[in-house]
Amino acid sequence: MPQVVRPRIRALHTTPPVAPLPKRFRSLADRESVEVLHRSARVLLEELPELTERLVEALYEQEPGYRTAIESSRADIWQEVHHSLRHNVGSLIQPREFREAAHRTTRWIGEIRAEQGVPLDAVLHAFRLGGAMVWQGLVDETARRDPEDVRLLVHVAADVWNFVDEHCGVLTEAYRQAERRIDWRRENRQRLMTAALLDGTARIADLPDAAAMLGLPQDGRYAVLAVRTAHRAPHAATSPPVVLPDGAVALWHTGPDAELAVVALDSTSGPNGGATGSGTGEAPEGSAGSGTQDALARLAAETAVPPGTGVGVSSAVEGLAALGEARRLAETALRACPASGGLVLLDEHLPTALVVSSPALGTALADRVLGPLDGIDPADRDVLIETLTAWLETDGSAQRAAARLYCHRNTVLNRLRRFEQLSGRCLTRPADAVEVCLALAARRLLAG
Repeated sequence: MPQVVRPRIRALHTTPPVAPLPKRFRSLADRESVEVLHRSARVLLEELPELTERLVEALYEQEPGYRTAIESSRADIWQEVHHSLRHNVGSLIQPREFREAAHRTTRWIGEIRAEQGVPLDAVLHAFRLGGAMVWQGLVDETARRDPEDVRLLVHVAADVWNFVDEHCGVLTEAYRQAERRIDWRRENRQRLMTAALLDGTARIADLPDAAAMLGLPQDGRYAVLAVRTAHRAPHAATSPPVVLPDGAVALWHTGPDAELAVVALDSTSGPNGGATGSGTGEAPEGSAGSGTQDALARLAAETAVPPGTGVGVSSAVEGLAALGEARRLAETALRACPASGGLVLLDEHLPTALVVSSPALGTALADRVLGPLDGIDPADRDVLIETLTAWLETDGSAQRAAARLYCHRNTVLNRLRRFEQLSGRCLTRPADAVEVCLALAARRLLAG
């Protein structure tokens, strides 16, 4: 014995410590112990209905995850447990013949439980509980028949528990694969339903299911954001392209030309999620419109837009059925967004939106009003347009326009008179001023 012990002690001192690796218990089975195992397992097969009943009762008492399933369909659970025990106990007697069938049963149970939403821990506990009950049955039967053989049965304990662990691994993999399939189907259904809502092709009859699936109220107030980035993220990007206000509830969707977000305005209108009110969930008479506009204004003001990103925000709409129209409004607002980026709230840029909503008419208007300027030197033309734009943006103040352009007030007035001469428009005439404003917007936004 000393000769055996000393080399092992020496090896412990000379070998660097390493992290222990998980491994299966080494089998100690010999022919005699295997025969004892087979005899006891055959008896368990004969008493399988009683063993099944005991295991179902144990699951009901000890595993809350199974309790509801047993209460609703006890016969189905009983048949499932009986089927699994028959293959697994049979595998102890004839491993080659029963192994694949036992694996198929275990995989099937893992998939079914994932579909039912039973937690994986509960299913693994059920399998280990069944393994413990089978082992106890083997021990009890051996002790009843010949108590002396119990010591031999201990030699196959590692084999039995290796078998249980093997099936827990098969179960876990099948459960997780089923979970991935379920998640993919759910995400795909949500994506298709969101696309139908934003396209305006969703059926009215499907709206209640859509509301439940997406977690959005069917009759809520919504706005849609259309986001254009310099480099579009790949489909199903992990982070949205803009940062919405705290507490905003948004559903993102990748459209063909832009990223789209359905935003619930009730979640952006204040700390209580509503516009104003008495706590009953209903706004006072006459306050709903102002509450919606406040929520829309807060959404526009508090959305963080990265440089170079364009965002179009639709008008507010009522209900999921109107999301198709909201999307079109958001895309119109996005077209009114400058090429350099920024956020355009449609309700605050309606004249510009009118121009971009009909590009052909907008281009024709720009050519009609600003076309005469194309006959002069391009540098002079650009100076006139820059001056005209500054004058309009400063509410017709030549003084403030001059300060913005770093020139004299009279220089601004001279340039405006020259524009009037070339274009044939009078800037003090309201109709002409409207045409000029729209023509400038069309030239700026539709130049491409």
